[in-house]
Amino acid sequence: MGSGHLDNNEFLVKLSELFADRKGKERGSIFLVQKRLSYNQGVPQPTAENPTPDIDVEKPLPVIIRATNGKSKVNRAKKIKLSTVVAPEDLEAFYTRYADLCKAGMVALKPRDRSKKKAKAKKKKSAATGAGQSSLP
Repeated sequence: MGSGHLDNNEFLVKLSELFADRKGKERGSIFLVQKRLSYNQGVPQPTAENPTPDIDVEKPLPVIIRATNGKSKVNRAKKIKLSTVVAPEDLEAFYTRYADLCKAGMVALKPRDRSKKKAKAKKKKSAATGAGQSSLP
């Protein structure tokens, strides 16, 4: 693993702690990002005849997964950043645990209140149909 990255199991433990903090005392967002790690992995450079050489590599590339609690510059001291690199052969087992953890962390989410948006759209629609009508004698 690269420097600064957690072990996969340690990452999942810390991520579960981050989700647990959201259930109780703190509110806010958790940002999860994942992408293929192709930097310095022996991937050929793009050329005119092959602009995407990283798609057809002989061996699968690892995936980097990052998580942060989304604290802004004001609360920078409380900002938590986690990252791990998952090897291609460990992806299936990792994603199984990761998905379960994310589902468990999102249980307390409330559905968005869309009643204001619906009322606004209805008002706009009735105003548009009312303006188009004319009274004929």
